[in-house]
Amino acid sequence: MNETTIDFRLNGTPTEVTVPTNRLLADLLREDLRCHGVRSSCERGVCGACTVLVDDLPVASCSTFAFDVDGASVETVEGLAAADGSLSPQQQAFAECGGFQCGFCTSGMLMLTTGLLRQNPCPKRADIRSWISSNTCRCTGYEMILESVERAAELGDGGAR
Repeated sequence: MNETTIDFRLNGTPTEVTVPTNRLLADLLREDLRCHGVRSSCERGVCGACTVLVDDLPVASCSTFAFDVDGASVETVEGLAAADGSLSPQQQAFAECGGFQCGFCTSGMLMLTTGLLRQNPCPKRADIRSWISSNTCRCTGYEMILESVERAAELGDGGAR
């Protein structure tokens, strides 16, 4: 089996791993690096549950090869909270507004919203709808999720780390 060594930053920490060239990023993160907030659901890159940020852009980790993040910065939901454990504004807003629903899509939604707020700290509702459309929530009509993103924008850190 062919293997390659990759170097990247995972939630701010320099990380070096040797992986088979066919290893998917979602499997590397969940199984090898214990980032269990990265969900595996459709395994085709269409549901959004596995969303992580790669260099601040949302990526479906279930359809991305691990070697594609060599030299990149990868952020999972585990990296959102501060070192002291305090919640990020996105996490706080989801808790306040009930945007977490059953919780399965939440980590992907949090990563999408973090990416959105880093690019657009004051998004309009249509922008939010468009941005989160790649993550399927099976519980709701997205209203509490939209409210959560609007609340995170009010908290105003622009998705900062």
